[in-house]
Amino acid sequence: MPRLSASTPLPTDVITPGYDRTSLKPGILHIGVGAFHRAHQAVYTDAALAKEFGDWGIVGVSLRSVDIVQDLRAQDGLYTVIARSGAGDSAQVVGSVVRGLSGTEDREEILSLMADPAIRVVTITVTEKAYGYDPASGGLDRSHPSVAADLADPRAPVGVVGYLVEGLSRRHAAGLPPFTVLCCDNLPTNGRIVRRLVIEMAGARDPALANWISGQGAFPCSMVDRIVPAATEETRTRAERLIGAEDELALDTEPFMQWVIEDHFISGRPEWEAGGALFVGDVEPYEKMKLRLLNGSHSLMAYLGQLHGLTYIRDVIAVPDYREKVRRHMVAVLHTLDPVPGIDLEAYQAQLVERFSNPGVAHSTRQVAMDGSQKLPQRIMLPAAEELAKGGDASAFAYVLAVWMAYLAKVAEISDPRAAELKAAAAKSAPGDPSAPFFEIPGLFPRALVENGAWRALVNAELEKL
Repeated sequence: MPRLSASTPLPTDVITPGYDRTSLKPGILHIGVGAFHRAHQAVYTDAALAKEFGDWGIVGVSLRSVDIVQDLRAQDGLYTVIARSGAGDSAQVVGSVVRGLSGTEDREEILSLMADPAIRVVTITVTEKAYGYDPASGGLDRSHPSVAADLADPRAPVGVVGYLVEGLSRRHAAGLPPFTVLCCDNLPTNGRIVRRLVIEMAGARDPALANWISGQGAFPCSMVDRIVPAATEETRTRAERLIGAEDELALDTEPFMQWVIEDHFISGRPEWEAGGALFVGDVEPYEKMKLRLLNGSHSLMAYLGQLHGLTYIRDVIAVPDYREKVRRHMVAVLHTLDPVPGIDLEAYQAQLVERFSNPGVAHSTRQVAMDGSQKLPQRIMLPAAEELAKGGDASAFAYVLAVWMAYLAKVAEISDPRAAELKAAAAKSAPGDPSAPFFEIPGLFPRALVENGAWRALVNAELEKL
């Protein structure tokens, strides 16, 4: 069977780009061209281009992988997104990605594009751990490998912040306006965090550059949402059946997707509203809602699943006792949220349970459980600290952290940047105060939690039950 390409004839029931791809030129550079971006921002861009065509093609950059770039080139940038639900499967071939580049092979070409005035927006999905963000200081973690490398040799960057700074430096030297930096990762106030990291790194090499970025740059915050499991051979087989061609880049996802963006762009943007994006003055209420209700519940289900041998999130939510624990967690989270304009929070919770239960989405608990040390501070620890500060009940958050610690003790191999520290803490855990070694890990927990003996006793009580 032939491989998907621009010349592939597609079945009439497959959604295809509603614009002339041969006329599409780059306007967006995206760092982190993995599954989530391709099933989310690239889909929104496809809709925007169909509604109002312009030079908004995406150059997809992978800082580490070469394989995905080679696959994009082999398929003329095309790939299939399969929206799955109990009602059946719907296939869309997305065309907004026009090129793929790899940081390991194409560094200079990437930097040249970042310095090109045609690139007006740089979007990012690299996961929380890739930024080199120190939650304790709010600035750069200078011990982070890519941060250390980019401070030592700023003109040959390897990390995302280093690329942004070098790209902006080249534009500054050329007398060009900066590009807009749009972070799409699950960091609270993500635009403000990335802005601070970029300015700090820029200041380390040239205070004038830092001042220019501070005065002229734009770093809008955004909130993204769509469940995108890791692709499998079954995914690729399904795509082959639906489109009549081989597709090494095919993705499964859910029908639901959401994107809330602060409307602050320097040199224009695509009409992402055509795909349903919502532009607002303040993203934070939406961001907090999603991080704490969806992502926090996801983490709880992942660790429950890993503890009890359940492969997928849908398997966990199908167990009545675990579904009740998720519901209890969501109720606790509601006390930490601000009003969210246009959102009925009761309906949102019910919708989440329905999404978690989707039989067509095989989202593995092992995948969701990764990188807990990077995810749980904003999903669980921060709301716990906020609730304790106002004298509220933070026992639901103590339960989630106890489940995480039990998972760290039980599962032999974990995927986490702080895996060695976490496994060492699990090995030192002892009756009486089993959580103590975890709270001793530098910079992991907020001080307010470390110093709250009564709340830590709740964590211990839950951990000993587990």
